[in-house]
Amino acid sequence: MAVSAQDERQVVAQNKKARHDYFVLEAYEAGIELFGTEVKSIRKGRLNLKDSWCSIDGGEIFVNGMHISPYEQGNIFNRDPMRVRRLLMHKREINRLLGVTKQQGLTLVPLSVYFLKGRAKLEIGLCKGKKLYDKRDVAAEKDARRNMERSFKERY
Repeated sequence: MAVSAQDERQVVAQNKKARHDYFVLEAYEAGIELFGTEVKSIRKGRLNLKDSWCSIDGGEIFVNGMHISPYEQGNIFNRDPMRVRRLLMHKREINRLLGVTKQQGLTLVPLSVYFLKGRAKLEIGLCKGKKLYDKRDVAAEKDARRNMERSFKERY
């Protein structure tokens, strides 16, 4: 069966700071409960995940701090750009995430927003915070890899 262009992910926004500040242990996909003007604004790429996080309350999972700019033609239908949005996941996934975050002290961080088959999805990472020396190690590793590739390229 051929994969159509609509089955592919259309990444709208990524949280690059999350990968810098955290080790991403697992990634999950969740739907986002949105209103029409918010979807239109996301399609234009007018959202920011920089300081957002996820919380679990009453058996439901929410994303906090995600900024979706108001749609220009939305007038009275626009919502608060910083409102808390409910995420759509299976109950067993939410319960598993709740248990892991409580026991191991991990964090749920939004990694990216994309469209899949016309629906807005949020990729959530189960993350462990990096210390300063971890960030230095990652930067040194990246520089070493870049230098190796550069010298290999010059040689051949």
